[in-house]
Amino acid sequence: MIVITTPTGQIGSRLLDILLNEAPARGEEPREEPGEERGERRGEERREELRVIVRDPGRLPAAARARVDVVTGSHGDAEVVDRAFTGADAVFWVVPSGAAAPSLDAVYSGFTRAAAEAFTTHGVRHVVGVSALGRGTPAAGRAGHVTASLAMDDLIARTGVAYRALANPSFMDNLLRQVASIRDHGVFTDTVVADRRAPAAATRDIAAAAAGLLLDRSWTGTGEVPVLGPEDLSANDMARTMSEVLGRPVRYERQSLDDCRAALTGHGIGEAVAAGYVDMARAKDDGLDDGVRRTPETASPTTFRTWCEEVLKPAVQA
Repeated sequence: MIVITTPTGQIGSRLLDILLNEAPARGEEPREEPGEERGERRGEERREELRVIVRDPGRLPAAARARVDVVTGSHGDAEVVDRAFTGADAVFWVVPSGAAAPSLDAVYSGFTRAAAEAFTTHGVRHVVGVSALGRGTPAAGRAGHVTASLAMDDLIARTGVAYRALANPSFMDNLLRQVASIRDHGVFTDTVVADRRAPAAATRDIAAAAAGLLLDRSWTGTGEVPVLGPEDLSANDMARTMSEVLGRPVRYERQSLDDCRAALTGHGIGEAVAAGYVDMARAKDDGLDDGVRRTPETASPTTFRTWCEEVLKPAVQA
């Protein structure tokens, strides 16, 4: 059984869709029957048992809700994870944003401690977590959310489970928060230097990487799995691609770190969490995401142009 946390989130929802609709059970080969197409056989294949932890089951698609075991509550709650991890072989782990948390330790390691204990209590063998690039770089020790995320990875690893941290750069999908500005004003903002190139990944590729690990489970020990996207991009590169795909001018405006902090707190994010975002942004400009070389194994397939065509453009036109 695989347990999925945040099944209605950016990555968790895509992972749930993959596991429900595309992946046969671990180790099972599709049956070859004369005269049948693969699509006709798919519904008959035995699949992994899936369980989700969700605060509001009503946010799950009805079709998914009918096919998974649902545990209602927060996966930061000891009683909830105790129920959810009973009989589980593997867990997909993501912490929620924790916008009002008093510290970044509370957002990451604090939230994870009950689950870490439950991994051991219930004999969970494999855990895949969403984390960040930066381990081993000079900026990693002062990178806000990234520093706290790496500490969470270490906490999970110390339980003795086989653990893989998906080491991610910034998400392409974060631009969806600026759809209104892109549509109405042709502007998107960030704090990075306009011409500094860095990796960026689509959340659907991160979900696909998680699915591969959760279904295989032949791996042991602890480690990171970088998901780097196929190319490094600058904010100016992104602006050019968005302009071409949307058929209208889009430009990048760099926001100061002070303005970024003010905007975050103005949207109700607590001081500690906002400061963590600012520290992370500063560290990214200092090379936080530059420590892993792109190879066929670390590259993910979705280009920024493809993402703009298939995700951003429909959102802007909606």
